Amino acid sequence: MKTEFVKNKTFLSLKELKVELADYVNWFNNYRIHSSLNYLTPRAFKENALKKSV
Repeated sequence: MKTEFVKNKTFLSLKELKVELADYVNWFNNYRIHSSLNYLTPRAFKENALKKSV
């Protein structure tokens, strides 16, 4: 698990953890851009790669 998700956080319940984890995974895959992916999100990078392979 990425330290940026859990560092300095306390979850009061399992439900709260699940909701926050789902939000984090959504952000990580769909909104976070990365320089090694040509400043694309992981999802956009994968979609582009799949288009090129066809």
